Amino acid sequence: MTDFAATRAMFDLPVGVAYLDGNSLGPMARKVPDRVQRAIREEWGEGLIASWNDAGWMALPDRLGDRIAPLIGVSPGTVTTGDTLSIKVYQALAAGLALKPGRRTILSDSGNFPTDLYMVEGLIRTLDRGHRLKTPPPEEVADHLSEDVAILMLTEVDYRTGRRHDMADLVARARALGIVTIWDVAHSAGALPVDAARTSVDFVVGCTYKFLNSGPGGPAFIHVREGLADRIEPALAGWLGHAAPFDFDTAYRPADAVRRLRVGTPPVLQMAALDAAMDVWDIASIHDVRARALELSERLIAGVEAACPGLALASPREGARRGSQVSFRHPRGYAVMQALIARGVVGDFRAPDILRFGITPLYLGEAEIDRCVATLAEVLDRRLWDDPAYAARAAVT
Repeated sequence: MTDFAATRAMFDLPVGVAYLDGNSLGPMARKVPDRVQRAIREEWGEGLIASWNDAGWMALPDRLGDRIAPLIGVSPGTVTTGDTLSIKVYQALAAGLALKPGRRTILSDSGNFPTDLYMVEGLIRTLDRGHRLKTPPPEEVADHLSEDVAILMLTEVDYRTGRRHDMADLVARARALGIVTIWDVAHSAGALPVDAARTSVDFVVGCTYKFLNSGPGGPAFIHVREGLADRIEPALAGWLGHAAPFDFDTAYRPADAVRRLRVGTPPVLQMAALDAAMDVWDIASIHDVRARALELSERLIAGVEAACPGLALASPREGARRGSQVSFRHPRGYAVMQALIARGVVGDFRAPDILRFGITPLYLGEAEIDRCVATLAEVLDRRLWDDPAYAARAAVT
C-alpha cells in the first residue's frame, strides 16, 4: 500500500498553495535541484566531455525509458526518451503509414490535442499522396473504423474534459481490421495504469512534464510494440538512432529495436531532472495512485456540486470513464480561474469555458480538495472573478 504522506514529502511545494495543476505541469521533486546541480557542477563542470561515457549521459534516453516502461505496462527495452512529444507523434505517424502503403485514412477525433492533429496535417502535406484526416466526435470513433483506415491515433484522456477512451476495446477493433494504433498517453502516464502490452498497442507516445514531474520542457517518450520496431525505417533518421553513431557513416543504419527512434542529442539536464522525479515510483504503486485519485475526484465533484451551483460538470461522471482531472464549465471560466489562483488554489483554464483541476495523490489530499471547493464557492458567491484584472488574458492560460 502506497504511503502518500511519504510521497508528498518528496515534493517541494510552495507554502500556502493548493496545487491542482499537475496535469499541466507537475511540481518539482525535492531531489531535482541536487541532481541537476550534480549534472552541472560535477558531470559537466568537472567531467566535461568525458561525462558522455563516465556519467552515462549517452545511455540516459534508454535507461529512463526503462523506468517509464512499468507505468505504461510494457517491457524494458521497448521505450526510449528524448525530443518532444510532437516529434514522437510524427515518428509514429510516418512509421505507421509506411506499414500500410495502400491505405489513405488517418482516424482521430475532434477532441484530440491540437498539436497531434497538426502533426498529421503537416505529414499529409509533406507526403502529398492523397491521405486524409478524419476527426469524428470522440464517442463516434468506433463507428468510423474500417479497412480504409491506415492509422487510429487517439489521446487516451481528453486534455479538456478528462474523458477517457476505452483503449482495450478500440485497439482490439482496430487490430481486427489491420489498423495501426498510436496512443498519446500524455495525460495518462503517471496518473492511471496503462496496459499497452496486453492491449497490443503499436505505438505509445507521451510527455514527462505532467504527471511524471520532469519540469518544463521535459523530454518525451515513445514505445513500439515488441516485434514491430525492427520493421521500421525512421522518417527522422537522427544520428543517435544510428546503429553506430560514432562510426560517422554517411549512410544511415538503424539501431536495434526502439533505439532507432532516438533522434537528437539527449537533453542531459532535463533528463537529470526526470531521473530524480522518477524516484517517487520506487515507493508508489500506480494502481494505488489511481484508486486514491478517484476518491479525491469524487470528493471534489460532490463538494463543487453542493457549493457551486454556477458550475457545470464537464468531465464524465463515471470514474472509470475519466482520467485524473476534473473539469467544470463556466461562461467566465478564465476570470474565475484567475481569481482562484490569486487566492492560492492553482488549476488552469482551457478555451472556451473550462476550469481544469488535476488530481494527483502523490502530493494532494482531502485538505487541498476541500480548500479548492471552499475557495471556489467564495469566488463565485461574492463574484470575486468580476474584476478587470482577472479578465486580461495572459500568454499561457
